[in-house]
Amino acid sequence: MSAYRFCRTDDIGLLVDALNRCWAPYFPEEPPATAASFKRSIRDLQVWCSSCMVAFSGSDPIGVLIGAKRPSATLIHKIAVHPDHRRQGHGRHLLDSLGSKLAILGPPRIVAEVPESLAPACGLFGAGGYVQEALLTDYVLDGPAAREDGSAAPVEGLVIPVTVDDLAANGLLRDADRQVCWKRSVETLMARKDDIAGLGVASDERIEAYVLYVNSQVEETEILSLCSFVDDGGTRLKHLLTQLRQRGISTIRFPKVHPVEISKELVETLGFRPAGGHLLYAAIARSA
Repeated sequence: MSAYRFCRTDDIGLLVDALNRCWAPYFPEEPPATAASFKRSIRDLQVWCSSCMVAFSGSDPIGVLIGAKRPSATLIHKIAVHPDHRRQGHGRHLLDSLGSKLAILGPPRIVAEVPESLAPACGLFGAGGYVQEALLTDYVLDGPAAREDGSAAPVEGLVIPVTVDDLAANGLLRDADRQVCWKRSVETLMARKDDIAGLGVASDERIEAYVLYVNSQVEETEILSLCSFVDDGGTRLKHLLTQLRQRGISTIRFPKVHPVEISKELVETLGFRPAGGHLLYAAIARSA
């Protein structure tokens, strides 16, 4: 006999166990979930335990849904059914139950960012009434770091370190009119600001371009925000990326880029190449 229930704040241990039983078999390269990593997702992504569900067979978790909630939408951050219990309707029941709850409590918009390579997951959302809104492209910049020479377009202004707080204080983090993935939204940037470093090109009057990235001591990093306020064909951004790579970072990832966030042509001009993608699904919550 199967049973399902929404979780509470004291269910973090149960949710961690469910993730390691149901999600981990499909992603063996990921580190196991821990209470600490789950609490980070609460801080960084606004995961709400009350928007998470677990399916049981007896006392054993056989399915899990992890939901993150903001005023604009709920994100289905993760959903998985144990390999031994697939194709029994558990995933659809989890989705429908969350939709019924949000139809009453809100927010009504539900989104999911699903790796395009996961055909069963894409089929689950499609069958559940979710509509594909966009393809979010994962980009990577690797290979030997380029050296700027006299043939490169000159960049006026100083390269300076910038922080999330610097950009917020200058009104440069407003993304109400930009489409960005959940993990690179302003809410996430503010929550993770102590883990984020940045570089900017500054004139006497303003910051003209900036890049924010994960502050780590390894040779690979991830872009969290990339923006230019000057129409220069990407010259300032390319200069910042070159500066970043000359500091010892050999691989730069720019994940889940919405097609209206920054043009494909500009991203490729900066030296990035596509390396997979995620399908953005969306639905309006309704009672089952």
